[in-house]
Formats: sequence, C-alpha cells, structure tokens
Amino acid sequence: MKVSKFGGTSVASAAQIKKVAAIIKEDAARKIVVVSAPGKRFDDDIKVTDLLISLANASLSGNDAEKELQAVVERYADIAAGLGLGDEIVQVIEQDLRDRIGQSKENRDLFVDQLKASGEDNNAKLIAAYFSSIGLEAEYVNPKEAGLIVSDEPGRARALPEAYENLRNLRDRKGVVVFPGFFGYSKDGVMMTFARGGSDITGSILAAAIGAELYENFTDVDSVFAANPRVVDQPVEIKRMTYREMRELSYAGFSVFHDEALMPAFQHSVPVCIKNTNNPSAEGTMIVAEREYTKSPVIGIAADGGFSTIYVSKYLMNRELGFGRRLLQILEEEDISYEHTPSGIDDLSVIVRSHQLTPEKEERIIHKCREELKVDDVHIEHHFAMIVLVGEGMHNTKGLTARATTAISQAGANIEMINQGSSEVSLVFGIHEDDTNNVLKALYKEFFSTTAVLGV
Repeated sequence: MKVSKFGGTSVASAAQIKKVAAIIKEDAARKIVVVSAPGKRFDDDIKVTDLLISLANASLSGNDAEKELQAVVERYADIAAGLGLGDEIVQVIEQDLRDRIGQSKENRDLFVDQLKASGEDNNAKLIAAYFSSIGLEAEYVNPKEAGLIVSDEPGRARALPEAYENLRNLRDRKGVVVFPGFFGYSKDGVMMTFARGGSDITGSILAAAIGAELYENFTDVDSVFAANPRVVDQPVEIKRMTYREMRELSYAGFSVFHDEALMPAFQHSVPVCIKNTNNPSAEGTMIVAEREYTKSPVIGIAADGGFSTIYVSKYLMNRELGFGRRLLQILEEEDISYEHTPSGIDDLSVIVRSHQLTPEKEERIIHKCREELKVDDVHIEHHFAMIVLVGEGMHNTKGLTARATTAISQAGANIEMINQGSSEVSLVFGIHEDDTNNVLKALYKEFFSTTAVLGV
C-alpha cells in the first residue's frame, strides 16, 4: 500500500487533476491520496490559499466579503466544469465556506486557519467526486472522522501518538481514500493546522500510520537537484539520498520538501519518493535511511537568505557562568528562536531569522544586553544568507572545508561565519545576501563539475 501526496501545482486545474487520476489508476497500491489546495496555474496566478486569506481578512474587517467568497468559489467551479462535474459539488463547497465565515471570530488566528484549511478540505471533496465519476471507487475522508488528533498548537500542530493508532484503520477502507492535507483536530475537537508544508506532513503521518511500503510526494519537478536550478544551469539530479540529507537541505532552503514532513516517515522507516505529476514515468528521488557511497562527498548545496546576526562582546565572557543561557533567555522573552551560535573567547554571535525581529524588539534586546549582561558591545546586523553543504560522506573527507572556503573566496565573497554540526552531515557558511548566487555557483562548480549523476 502506498500513500501519494499531490502538491498545489499538481491539483491547480482540471487538466492537472486528470493527470492525478491517471496516476492513481496506474497503480492499485496507491490507496491513500493526500491533496493540497489548488495552487498556481501559471506564474501570475493566485493560489486558492491566498484567496482564502483575503476572504478571512475581509470577514474580520467587518466588510461585505461576498466578492472575496465568490473568487474562491469560481476557482472551484472552473475546476469542476473542466472535470465534467455538476453544480452539486460547487454548492457543497460554497455552503462550507459560508458556514466557516459564520464561525466565531473571537480568536482571529484560529478563524484565519480554519478558512485556509478549507482549501485542502474542499479540494479533497472535489477530487473524490471526480474519481467516483470516472469509475474509481473513492471516498473523501475528513481528518476528524479518521482520528487525526494533534497537539493544541495553532499553526504548528504535531500528531499525537493516538493519531497513528486511529489512522491505521484507513488500511481497511475499500477503494481510494482522498484525504485533505494541512490540518488535524485537537482532543477538544478544535481544528489545528500544521507548519509550513503542512500537506507534506499529513502525507508523512498517514504513510507512517498505515505502514506504507512507500510515501510518494508528487510535485512539479522530476527529482531533487543538487542545487537551485534557477541559479545553477542544469544541476545534476539526486537519485538517492538519506532522510538526514533531505532534512538538512529542506531546512536550508530546498522548497521541494518541508524539513518537518520527513520525521514521521523516518521514525517509521517508510521510504519517500519525490516524483513529477507531469512526468510520472521519471524515476524521481528516493529518500531512504542509508544510501550507497558516491564519488562526491557533497550531495547538495542549499542557500537561504533572510538572516540577522546579534553580535555580543564582553571581556572574559568565557569565564562568566550562565552568560549564554541568559543571552538566549533574552531572546526567548521576545519569542525569538535562534539558528546558530558561533562564539569566541570574548564574543558570541546569535544568528536568527530576520522576520522575527522588529525595530522595537531590537531596541529591547540591545537594552537588556547592556543592562542585564553588562556587555562591552552589542549590535545587530541584517541581510545575511546561509550556504549549506550537505552530504553523508563529508565527515571522513579531508580538505573539504579548504576547498569550500577557496571557492567562496574566488567568488569574491567574505565568510562571516562557519558552523558544522556534530553529525557532520552539513557545513554552514554565513555570507552577505548579495553574494549568494555567485557563491552557490562557485561551490557547485567546485564539487560537481565532474559529477554526472548522484546516488546511482
């Protein structure tokens, strides 16, 4: 039994959904289908999720939201017409949206979340109806009915242990189960959404729960590439990679798969395959627990911008017990999580995602560092990027860091920070954002210029 998840571009239009149906028909083992909300049909298109956010905001403002509601309904109506479905499914979707708008607005975040989740939920209803119309035995299953019980953490919910026990019963369903991604329900019956890439997380949870032989994640690319193809010309494909490698690359900017989504599959030893809805015969990328050693110690290079650095300096900092803890506590009080903490004897840098900072928060952080920590200097700088080299073979490869730093130097960039985790699966370089593309190209040339295919 396989779980097949289809992303937003794979279910964005009637033509795409017909491809999905053909893929499901092709393999009888594909018994559980997880779907996202309709994504973009073309570059300048608007995703249904964004239309739903506009609808939520209009409703919260107290204005007449009919125009925004009809914009959502029209997208589904267009898909339904293209699939030869009648008006009945469109009426079901419209009534669902009106019911959601009528719910309590006391908690604004929950109100927005439950409207956003309607994108996946209603698309699952529509796709199940289409499958049935073409002779596929299929049914829509709501996460609440299936028992997808999650923690009470809006926007970052996690599946609870009992959810896996409940979801295992999906194995006994006849035909194809069409399941909406992105959300579950708390023990109190309140809808909760997952983090970014929520539909990927749903698919991974279901694959783990039913003990699937494979979790297929269908997107719009043939495979995972060793570097961003929008920056590097024709990067090599990665044929096989480990969970750890994919998680590191996803965290560092690879948009093809969200880093949190791998954990349920990894913990239950379910292999994952990234495949292309538009080219399903392509081999794709297999993500497994272990892989064969390849010639290149580096399997992929990721780059992600939007970082800021909090620099703190104090003489004899290294001899002051609890200094680091108190500094991180200051950040915790401002609801800021950190990414890296490179340090020296008298200096400590804390690298954070820039979106967490505001001018007011920065002012408070600086004030607290001066008043509570009695630092000699503290300041915050912005516009940094992190370049990450990833590969299971890096830990026993001599001279790799030297090769990387030489390539970065030749690209004309200055290295602001170097960090390597204890697992030695990744090596991180902090640089200025303006240098990102040049550094990415230079590192790719250094490590992949003679490598044709990875993980064969």
